[in-house]
Amino acid sequence: MKRLIDTGLMFGNLLRIDSPALVERYNRALKHLTGRATTLAEFHIDISGFSPEIGDEFDDPLYLNPNGVNRQFILLSTQQKSAPLLNAKFSTSRGILRQFIEANEAQLFALTTRDAVGGELVNSVHDVSDPARLFDIRRIRIEADTSSGTLRDADALAAMVDRFQTEDDAWYDDVLIAEMISLAKKTGDVVRNPVRLKHMDFSQGNFWTAHFGGIYIFRTLPEPAAILSGAVPGDLPIKSVLSIGAHNRVAAFLEVNGLVEPIVRARGVDAAAILRQKMDFVTVDAAQDAGIDLTGATRRDIRLLARRHASDLPPEWHGLNALTTWAEGDGPWPHLTSDHPAYFYTLRAGDHADRDLVNMLLAELAPKDIRQLFICHKELFYSLYRTWGETKKSYVVDFLTREYQVDKAGARRALFGHDAPMAEEVVPDPVARVGPWGAARRP
Repeated sequence: MKRLIDTGLMFGNLLRIDSPALVERYNRALKHLTGRATTLAEFHIDISGFSPEIGDEFDDPLYLNPNGVNRQFILLSTQQKSAPLLNAKFSTSRGILRQFIEANEAQLFALTTRDAVGGELVNSVHDVSDPARLFDIRRIRIEADTSSGTLRDADALAAMVDRFQTEDDAWYDDVLIAEMISLAKKTGDVVRNPVRLKHMDFSQGNFWTAHFGGIYIFRTLPEPAAILSGAVPGDLPIKSVLSIGAHNRVAAFLEVNGLVEPIVRARGVDAAAILRQKMDFVTVDAAQDAGIDLTGATRRDIRLLARRHASDLPPEWHGLNALTTWAEGDGPWPHLTSDHPAYFYTLRAGDHADRDLVNMLLAELAPKDIRQLFICHKELFYSLYRTWGETKKSYVVDFLTREYQVDKAGARRALFGHDAPMAEEVVPDPVARVGPWGAARRP
C-alpha cells in the first residue's frame, strides 16, 4: 500500500496537523468525545478529524466511530471539507459532513481560530448487530460545539440578553448582569456577532453501508430492494433482497427503476473511447493472470498485446469490443444480456439523485474497470489492490497517477456527468422502450 500512499492515491488530500496549538486543541476535543488523547506531535486528519496515525497508535480504526454508527468528528479547520473520509461505514457520511461545513463555513472559521469543534452525526440507532436495525436509520442530525462549550454558552448568553432587554427589573438584577459579563468574556458580543450553527438534519433514504460485508439499500424507489455483497443473517424489512451475484435480478432491478443507461447512449461523451479504456483494463487483468510484465507499458503496448492474444482474452473484452465496433459504425448491434460478463461494464448511472450510489454499485459489479472502482468505491479498490500482483499494481498506480490525478473533475465529468435534456427530444427511443440491450438497431 506504500506505493498508493507515496503517489497520493491513498490518504491523499489529508490535512497535516503539526503545530503544538492545533495538537492541543485536537486533544481537548478528543478527550471530550472519547476520553482519550494522542501522544503524537504530528499527524494527518480526514474530513471528520479521523487520523490514520492515531488509529494505529490506539490500535482502533473506529476511535471516532464506535460501533460503526453515529460517527463523531473533530474540526480544526474548514479546509477539512475537501479531505476524504476514511473507513467510511455509510456512503452518505462524507457528503453530510461537507454540506455541514459549507453551510456554516463563516461560523466554523471563527470558532476554529480559537478552539476545535467536535460533534456527532446522530441517528436513533446506536447498535446494528441486527441488520434489520439499518432500516431504522431515517434521518441524520448533526450536533456540534467547541470543546469549551462556546455555542452552549452563546445560546445561554443570548437568552440572558433577551431577558435583560425585555424584563422591567432586569436593569437592577446584579446576578444576571454578572453572569452576562462572565459569559461574554468567553463568547464575545453575541448581539453584533451571533455565534450559531445552522440546525441541520439529513434524510437517509438510499445508501450503502459497509456493515455485514456491504449492503446497498434502495428503499425510496418504486421497486425497493436491498442488494447484498455478503451473507446477511436474518430477514430484512424490505420488499426484495438480492445477492450482488444474481446478475439477472440486479439488472432487472436497475432497469425497472430507471437507474442506469448504456454508455453508448450517453450524450456528450466519447463512448467508444471510454469502452476502449475499459477493454485495456480487462487486458491488464488478463496479463496479470498470464504472468506478463507490463512495467512501463503504454496504451499502444496494451492494445497491441490484446490484438496478439485476442483469443485468450476473457468474455468481458470481447463483449466490449463488439459494442465498441458498433459504436464506431463498423459492426452489428451486439445483443449483450445481463448474463454476459461485459454487461455491467457497458452501463453508467442515469441522471437522478442516486447516481453516485448506483455508480458505486456498478463499480462492484464491474471490478476490472479500475478507474471507476477507484473513483466510486475506494473501500473495495483498496481491498482488491492487496490481492493483485506486482504487474497490475504497477500499471494501476501509473495509470491513475498519469491520467486521473491530473484532472479528477474532468475525468468524472466525462465518465459520469449528464447534459441537460433536449427540449425537442420527444421521439420514443427504441432502446429505452425495450431495455438497455434489447432488439434495437443503430439510430
